[in-house]
Amino acid sequence: MTASATLVAPTTAFAAPAAPAPAAVPNTVPMVPEGVPIDAIAALAPAIVGSIAGPADQIAGPQSAILDQARVLLATLNLPPQIKATLEKIITFLDGSGGGGPELPPKDGPVIAQFLYPTIGKGCIGPTADSVGTALAVPGPAQLPPPGPKAGQAGFVFTALGTKSPTEVQNPPMTVQWLNLDTRATGIVPLTDAAKINPDGPATLSAIVDTGPGRIVALVAGSLTTKAADAEPRTCSFLPTLGFFTVG
Repeated sequence: MTASATLVAPTTAFAAPAAPAPAAVPNTVPMVPEGVPIDAIAALAPAIVGSIAGPADQIAGPQSAILDQARVLLATLNLPPQIKATLEKIITFLDGSGGGGPELPPKDGPVIAQFLYPTIGKGCIGPTADSVGTALAVPGPAQLPPPGPKAGQAGFVFTALGTKSPTEVQNPPMTVQWLNLDTRATGIVPLTDAAKINPDGPATLSAIVDTGPGRIVALVAGSLTTKAADAEPRTCSFLPTLGFFTVG
């Protein structure tokens, strides 16, 4: 993504029974404001990957690299006020200095935690047509994505706007890497078409993960393979996008 990249308002349609309207997440990390370059936030992705993949017994904790890089960005770059405010919220979310992160989701409806910024898949729609990918997380208990995450679980959904249906086998797959900052549990899970969300497109992949309660950092990235009735399967790759939310 380049410095001129801007946000596109994401929409995700679920082919599932009617559910209560999503509730806003109080005090959570906001998405990058529309029209603001996202390079400063996207620069956190390598630190997220390194922290998730690193040893669980690091003395400073696996999130230290994320915090260090975010503080460096704040101190050294002439960032727009909106980006600086977002980075400050990420830091307080990760180190617990903002009261331990977002409040727990309300019990009267599912909470949708949109990832910080959309990502781009080059050539995903056609040879010269790129796709905008959006990712979100739903802390359980909730009905979406099907069959619905339970308490202590999180559902992840990735949608590639403008694409056809996904192939049954995704190789290489789109994955979600997650880290529970409070329990230090971690994992990498493939996103699949098993839930059959948007079967006619756009391609939508999902997974339900046993994260356990706590503050969750998640990174969605990887490849997507789609098919059209009159064309060969098409595979493209999406850059990482980051999510921060709390599972009750």
